[in-house]
Amino acid sequence: MSIKEEYTRWKDNTYKKTIDRFPERKSRFETSSGIEMPEISLPPEIISNYLEKIGFPGEYPFTRGVQASMYRGRLWTMRQYAGYSSAEASNLRYRYLLEQGQTGLSVAFDLPTQIGYDADDPIAQGEVGKVGVSISSIEDMSKLFDQIPLGKVSTSMTINAPAAVLLAMYIAVAKRQGVEMGSLRGTIQNDILKEYVARGTYIFPPVPSLRLITDVFEFCAKNIPGWNTISISGYHIREAGSTAVQEVAFTLANAIAYVKAAVAAGLKVDDFAPQLSFFFNAHNNLLEEVAKFRAARRMWAHIMRTRFGAQKPASWQLRFHTQTAGSTLTAQQPENNVTRVTLQALAAVLGGTQSLHTNSMDEALWLPTEKSVRVALRTQQIIAYESGVSDSIDPLAGSYLVESLTDEIERQAVEYINRIDELGGALAAIERGYMQDEIQNAAYTTQKAIEKKEQIVVGVNQFQVQEDLSLERLKVDPTIEMAQKAGLKSLREKRDPETTRQLIESLKNIATGKENLMPVLIECVEHDLSLGEICNALRSVWGEYVAEGF
Repeated sequence: MSIKEEYTRWKDNTYKKTIDRFPERKSRFETSSGIEMPEISLPPEIISNYLEKIGFPGEYPFTRGVQASMYRGRLWTMRQYAGYSSAEASNLRYRYLLEQGQTGLSVAFDLPTQIGYDADDPIAQGEVGKVGVSISSIEDMSKLFDQIPLGKVSTSMTINAPAAVLLAMYIAVAKRQGVEMGSLRGTIQNDILKEYVARGTYIFPPVPSLRLITDVFEFCAKNIPGWNTISISGYHIREAGSTAVQEVAFTLANAIAYVKAAVAAGLKVDDFAPQLSFFFNAHNNLLEEVAKFRAARRMWAHIMRTRFGAQKPASWQLRFHTQTAGSTLTAQQPENNVTRVTLQALAAVLGGTQSLHTNSMDEALWLPTEKSVRVALRTQQIIAYESGVSDSIDPLAGSYLVESLTDEIERQAVEYINRIDELGGALAAIERGYMQDEIQNAAYTTQKAIEKKEQIVVGVNQFQVQEDLSLERLKVDPTIEMAQKAGLKSLREKRDPETTRQLIESLKNIATGKENLMPVLIECVEHDLSLGEICNALRSVWGEYVAEGF
């Protein structure tokens, strides 16, 4: 008998007898994307075309990983996203994390920095240093990386609208340390499209924003080959409420838009594509998440080779950073978050991530303390050194369920991308609110399922307890805002006013033309122009983006 015939026999007899005695917990088991989870999975068709669909690690289509040896050769970069209060306070946290075994830095900036305002701008009042570190000038950036050798560490900066300015500051600080620009390693997020979709920390309209991004592509391709020029982010799309399928589809659709913009700007795809990177969420459904990462790699390899004609294997590789899901953390029974983060981190590792941040147990309540950050970092280290999952490459490959989930996520994501293409691409889809509506509908569906207890959140809608929180709380020094204002006042008093005026005029002139902006941005920060002054000069030329309805 065939496998399918044997399956029918098993289901109609052995399985039916069992569920007649012990009914299943649900009428339908499904993933966050609505993909039905079968009682068991059978060998999929993919096995018959293994080389085309799965292949070998380090080779097209990279389903099994972008490196041939994966973690057998080198573990993923262990990062902890950190930044709060002043540059000095954040610097102490970074040095502490490096001492604890972290292998890469990941910088969180406060809200004024993210939207291009100085700490002394009236609009920044009350927000300075609250959800990240306050960086207004090269002096702040120098303090942030004091005693941290930029030629030896890899730094990720979660910054988008003013990403080019923060990169200019990083380059300038490296020069002060005597580090050659070409030896720098790291990433700037620099992904503005997802800001219009899911997050909202934009400054400029889309067209000049894309110009800033492609200028970074071009500059880094020529001068900083080890730098990831963008981290195309599905993380915030997922945090806004999307499904796993939507996270993959919308992220890759945005990536297609960036590649198109760079090609339209005259760049050759193989010159900049190897420096593109991605940023994904690791959610709770472990098997769906593993399949999601594998599907995204395969899809991107196909897109780059067939749609854009990229020739270099490095251009086909989807390299990504992962962060565990902040939206799944609960203020109730916060210790439970350690377990959630462990499962999510395990999914990222089994899915082949290149870099990982694990959230701290108390982040649903306040900024994490050193103790909770250490526990989060130790979670990664235990997975790496004690679990054994890093000893084999793509260990879940060949799982009937994982392979079928990988196929189904790819199929549904391709349908979304085709629809976005029909609408005119990612930018047009965003302008029409298509992605936003799809995400909002998915978030609403999830919330209703939680309210109806169709989806259980332990400690929130089931298994609640009366509790008194006993966790230590991190408090941000309220005097940080005054100190930042005083520092900016001193900075402006010591610099040459005429040089400042000339640089601002030069910046505006270049912004109206087609010349690459990175060299003048570096010159501006080296002559003590502040982040706000630079962004205001660009605002005067390009204007500001205002979302529809505001």
